[in-house]
Amino acid sequence: MTPGLRDVFAFSWRHWRRRPFTLAILGVGIGGHVIAEIAGPIFIGKLIDALSATDYQAAVYALGMILAMRLLFVVLHSGGDYAWTFLAVRILREICADSFSRVQRYSAEWHANTFAGSTVRKITRGFWAFDHLGDSFYFHLIPSAAVVLGVLIAMTFRWPEMAGLFALGCALYCWVSIHLTIAYFAPKRRQAVEYDTKLGGALADSITCNALVKASGAEGREDKRLGGVLDSWYQTHVRCWRAAIDTSVAQMVTMLVVQAVLLGVCLWLWQQGRASTGDVAYVLTSFMLVNGYLRDVGQHIREAQHAVNDLEDIVEYDLTEPDVLDQPDAVSLRVRRGEVRFEGVRFCYPRNDEPVFDAFNLTIDPGEKVALVGHSGSGKSTFVKLLQRLYDIDQGQILIDGQDVAGVTQQSLREAIALVPQEPVLFHRSLAENIAYGRPDADLQAIQSAARMAEADGFIQDLPDGYDTLVGERGVKLSGGERQRVAIARAILADLPILILDEATSSLDSISELAIQRALDRLMDGRTTFVIAHRLSTVRQVDRILVFEKGRIVEEGSHDSLLTVEDGRYRHLFETQAGGFRPKLAG
Repeated sequence: MTPGLRDVFAFSWRHWRRRPFTLAILGVGIGGHVIAEIAGPIFIGKLIDALSATDYQAAVYALGMILAMRLLFVVLHSGGDYAWTFLAVRILREICADSFSRVQRYSAEWHANTFAGSTVRKITRGFWAFDHLGDSFYFHLIPSAAVVLGVLIAMTFRWPEMAGLFALGCALYCWVSIHLTIAYFAPKRRQAVEYDTKLGGALADSITCNALVKASGAEGREDKRLGGVLDSWYQTHVRCWRAAIDTSVAQMVTMLVVQAVLLGVCLWLWQQGRASTGDVAYVLTSFMLVNGYLRDVGQHIREAQHAVNDLEDIVEYDLTEPDVLDQPDAVSLRVRRGEVRFEGVRFCYPRNDEPVFDAFNLTIDPGEKVALVGHSGSGKSTFVKLLQRLYDIDQGQILIDGQDVAGVTQQSLREAIALVPQEPVLFHRSLAENIAYGRPDADLQAIQSAARMAEADGFIQDLPDGYDTLVGERGVKLSGGERQRVAIARAILADLPILILDEATSSLDSISELAIQRALDRLMDGRTTFVIAHRLSTVRQVDRILVFEKGRIVEEGSHDSLLTVEDGRYRHLFETQAGGFRPKLAG
């Protein structure tokens, strides 16, 4: 659900109110410089009356007060600007950090279904929108409202009839501005923001997959695809900007009508002798003062609405809780042995009525090396996702050394599990930083030792910058095999009690695979290890093979024992990969 105006202002106020002392300084600054602004026309009127009466002393006094009010305005306004700068920058940093932290903790499914480029665009656009919203209120809307109110109060004491007419004109102008902005401009602006986000997502999607685009010779096709998004972006922005111009024209016409009526009545009263020359000068300068504020108030209301629309996405992040949360009394996981148990586990993916697991039970002994095999969709990947608590289960328990993973902190759980994925994820940082990601305090000697064990030290040393080499976005500067070796080195260096290998040698050639397999054997020694295997030749040496089918374990045992099962699932899979070869069975 898209957040409303109340949600946006509640979000903004929550950040502003955290610094009450600065807000108090800003309030004093606004109040003081508004009073100085309002006093200006009053003393201008007194100056005109003094000049008309040739009262030199009164004229000098009025002129001195006019200059004093301008000086007071400059001092208070400038001081408030300095205070506002301090407040705004601190809050922008806070909002960006909070939004990033919250998005980081959203579920794996959320990230899989969301363009990374769109998310980045929403966060950056949102925190700058907060700055624009604050500027609109602090520099424009609040001072405008205060000046108008102050002028009306002052005018009521000096010329009540004109104050009433003045109030009606200001109310009419504000009503037209607010009504057109909210009812006419805002919906079109919201559509423009939506397509702005889609454009960012489309750009990121194509650019991050540039290698595939080049390999397919599809640059022209991607140009055409982006052109379709740009056409919709163009149409929504033209409608939005036209609405802004329409609103501005209506505001200018309204102000012109108000000005004509006020000046006409003022001159008529002067002609009737019911107003002095100073009264007329006072009204004229007051109107010029208020007109200066009101003339731009429509624009600032549109800018505020613009900022509100841009803030809606980041406020939605603030209102949306992550799918997986630590329990209030969550404790840190302590892994001493590495036993893993699934007890009566039932799990359905969101928006899917068919369970992947139902009453699923399994015990993995401490230090046991287990392979998970089966066709795609059989439940292997879901098994390790649940072990990492990337999703919450619907029923049952998942226990590590008797501790329910739902009752421990997610950070401590995942800090106990090393993962070597089929498609390694690398940051656009140095090779040393990527290898040490699971153990950031490791020194270079330990990093190099892990790289040697993973057969990665050789290619790293051949690079011009060695371990300081930046690997590019998602590691695009490295080959698939090199990325996988870096991921293996990272797991070796992390030295965690539970290990997940998701086809960890799939990107390696046969010679490299043999060397890496030796490193993995050393890595698995003494650790509870889960090997997700698509190539069954890599699981011969594990302690137990679990054959998954539709969320159930239909066979389990060692490689040799499973091959003896006539018409067994594992034997069928193995023979299919071996090209139809059926081993001769003893007996």
